[in-house]
Amino acid sequence: MIITKNLSVTYDGSQKALDNINIQIQGPAIVGIIGPNGAGKSTFMKAILNLIDYSGQVTVDDKEGRKLGHTVAYVEQRSMIDFNFPITVKECIALGTYTKLGLFRPVGKKEMAKVDKHLKEVGLEGYGDRPIKSLSGGQFQRMLVARCLIQESDYIFLDEPFVGIDSVSEKIIVDLLKGLKEAGKTILIVHHDLSKVEYYFDKLLVLNKELIAYGTVGETFNVETLSKAYGQNLILGKEAR
Repeated sequence: MIITKNLSVTYDGSQKALDNINIQIQGPAIVGIIGPNGAGKSTFMKAILNLIDYSGQVTVDDKEGRKLGHTVAYVEQRSMIDFNFPITVKECIALGTYTKLGLFRPVGKKEMAKVDKHLKEVGLEGYGDRPIKSLSGGQFQRMLVARCLIQESDYIFLDEPFVGIDSVSEKIIVDLLKGLKEAGKTILIVHHDLSKVEYYFDKLLVLNKELIAYGTVGETFNVETLSKAYGQNLILGKEAR
């Protein structure tokens, strides 16, 4: 279970990015984190992962911060990654093994067999020896998901994984995530496209610096809740009730 108590994040000494977030996230589930630009969605995720400074308390299965280890796996936004870094697809996926092996232990046959397994799962067989810069946007995202899968973590954090990817990659990733949920995993996803909410998620965490709502999609994906988060001028399609 992920628990936050009075979680707040302040930038530049005064600008509130998150204000007093109190929540309990019980898995297994696929949880969408939604809200307008600047709502603190990525900030919330990074605070849970102890990647930024925050006040308050955050625990994941009663563990805090640096003690999380391989309990969690994280896929950052693709825009934060150097596409020209000179490694192959297999080498990039193998980086996910270091949470268990440590930085200075070599990747062995057992780990490379897992790399091959996850390459196949994400539909990238035959791409393992290619440089990562040769991949399309969707293929690159699938590779990052494979790097996440190899960590065998109970909690998976994905920051905008569906931005700029093709429909084939989207289906592969969504099917994998749904399978992981059925296997008992909890997946948190920062997301902005409201048209796919009911297709992707079981639960929604709605933010606008404060916690607007948390619950099942049926409970939270409605005009009242979304208007509180996005403002009264939000134009909603038939997907929101």
